[in-house]
Amino acid sequence: MTARIEDVVGALEASYPPGRAESWDAVGLVCGDPAAEVRRVAFCVDPVEETVEEALDFGAQLLVAHHPLLLSGVHGVPADDHKGRLVHRMIRSGLGLYCAHTNADTANPGVSDALAAALGITVTGPLCPHREGADTGLGRIGALAEPEPFERFVRRVAERLPGTAWGVRGAGDPRRPIERVAVCGGSGDSNLDTAAAAGVDAYVTADLRHHPAAEHLARREVPGNRVPNLVDVAHWASEWPWCRQAADIVTSALPDSVEVLVSARRTDPWTVHAHGTATTETGRMPE
Repeated sequence: MTARIEDVVGALEASYPPGRAESWDAVGLVCGDPAAEVRRVAFCVDPVEETVEEALDFGAQLLVAHHPLLLSGVHGVPADDHKGRLVHRMIRSGLGLYCAHTNADTANPGVSDALAAALGITVTGPLCPHREGADTGLGRIGALAEPEPFERFVRRVAERLPGTAWGVRGAGDPRRPIERVAVCGGSGDSNLDTAAAAGVDAYVTADLRHHPAAEHLARREVPGNRVPNLVDVAHWASEWPWCRQAADIVTSALPDSVEVLVSARRTDPWTVHAHGTATTETGRMPE
């Protein structure tokens, strides 16, 4: 059976309804003819030059990305602008672009389900449900098969996600037993209070900032408070497992019709990491 771009879009939107996207988001078909034939589809987190070229090398007619290309309002796509250049490259090459962002973040299964599965966490429900009792919403809560020390859990996260220069950072008692875990693919420090209220042992997300993280951990000093340890990963790495989930949705809906490729290009913007050495054994800066 010949598949068309609109068939792939239909399969994706059945799982990631566009109506669930945030009002500020930009999801859907960015370029490409819905009626165009599609034999190969590539999947990535970021629609950037590297992933566009990878898709073209694969012979794809459609690139499915998590992050929108044109999130901010634009008045043109001239070829001398980096985003405009990508649009021109794709159109000239017959490559369509489809983006599923916050509608994929909150779907069931969605971005955080893919992250939880990669970490070996069995999901029990959303961290921030769309409404009481809903199985959709931002983030996920789940459990490990067996408790393990936080230090080992941080290593688990590092071992199971693609490596980045950003790495994986943990905050909290290294010996604390970790069993119940909350995860949120992408930037999740706005949900620190929700994770604490959920009573989990650890919270895994990306882009944690100094002050929100420090204030969160300081709540441990108040008697009766039991806040989760924190694990901070690279934004790209936290969302990359979703690419396989989206690819599986398409191959399940269109068996024997399309080939898929999950991008192996690391598009995390951070490329260099160095450990500082300007401290003494006491942790004080030398004079």
